[in-house]
Amino acid sequence: MKRTMMANLIAWKNKSDRMPLVLYGARQVGKTWLIKEFGAKYFNDTLYINFEIDTALAQDFEANLDPGRLINLLEAYTGRTIVAEKTLLVFDEIQACPRALTSLKYFRENLPEYRIIAAGSTLGVSVKTRASSFPVGNVEMLTLHPLDFEEFLEALGEDLLIASIREGFDTNRPLPESIHNKALDLYRSYLVVGGMPAAINAYLRERKVMDSSLIQRTILSAYTADMTKYATATETAKIIACYDSIPAQLAKENKKFQYKVVKKGGTATLFGASIDWLVASSLVEKCERIEGGFMPPSAYRDLSAFKLYMNDVGLLANKSGIPTSIMLSEHAGFTFLGAMVENYIAQTLRAKDTALYYWESGGQAEVDFILQKGQSLIPVEVKAGEQTKSRSLSVYRERFKPELSIRLSTRHFGFQNGLKSLPLYAAFCL
Repeated sequence: MKRTMMANLIAWKNKSDRMPLVLYGARQVGKTWLIKEFGAKYFNDTLYINFEIDTALAQDFEANLDPGRLINLLEAYTGRTIVAEKTLLVFDEIQACPRALTSLKYFRENLPEYRIIAAGSTLGVSVKTRASSFPVGNVEMLTLHPLDFEEFLEALGEDLLIASIREGFDTNRPLPESIHNKALDLYRSYLVVGGMPAAINAYLRERKVMDSSLIQRTILSAYTADMTKYATATETAKIIACYDSIPAQLAKENKKFQYKVVKKGGTATLFGASIDWLVASSLVEKCERIEGGFMPPSAYRDLSAFKLYMNDVGLLANKSGIPTSIMLSEHAGFTFLGAMVENYIAQTLRAKDTALYYWESGGQAEVDFILQKGQSLIPVEVKAGEQTKSRSLSVYRERFKPELSIRLSTRHFGFQNGLKSLPLYAAFCL
């Protein structure tokens, strides 16, 4: 599959002041495949080490971290020669060897000519709990997310459709009805299949969305296994409870995360660390409330209010148990569809490393997402169908006077009075 992140890896390789690269991302988003594909295409050789498998090698990192010694150790262990400018060194599942993570600092300082990528499925959790081992300021960091809808279309060979969508975005002109309907049909399929590479591969075999469901259940089980593996028994129970509550949280009219939905009497003191674990592991995306349309939005966060979205809309569909036939219907109007579509937009924005914010005013008005573009804030309203009336967006526009506002729905492209209308399938253009 073609991944947009490949361009970032190529840019990293070509930097003159290159640092070791740390690639974050949840399990099963395709980190290992992408790194190996990158190595195969752009290096003479790739030396791949998995510290969960190569446990004996992990023990050797407990000694001196002199990078010259480590290169000799790796060559002796693998029986292969490492050439600085031609070999890509890959330290996978590096959270299993914190000393290997620390060694990146010394590679940066003493042997910067070596090209090293480190990755791990729960690396964010490891870094959070073992901050002393993280080489702050000596590594570049990137996060790989599930495939967004554009990458999904590329996997389907729909390059011409992508070009048409981008043209519609740039010109604000509606697409021909047949193209518009085709894009909507594929968008609905994406809501079910999601962006996990294995789920997409299962779908591609016969273009049956049901084929992805077994893969999704396996991924969800792997996530639960990680919670058990990397947290204490007490912490694990709370983490699982928070994760399992997400469909119920999103089903509420007010989608703000409420601890009492996890457990009666629940509080931030009881579950706050569990949510931090889920965010650090990239299993959920956190959308924080801001108090107004002011720059910079990070300075106006209300830390007591936030929403949690799952990292993949297909996993949300599977976990929620929504019948596939309903999801694929062009006339679907079930209540939870709004939550699904919001999750899809959150996932799309995070795929481009966009920070997630929303605005709410005393329970009277709420704008789903607020985007920062340069010196401007852009309110984004999300509608699951063709109904586009929105008092909340009108309140925000009247109060904060944004130059541009965006409304996503199943309607065509359009632009009027500073309001840009986008069909939901064009969200990747944002």
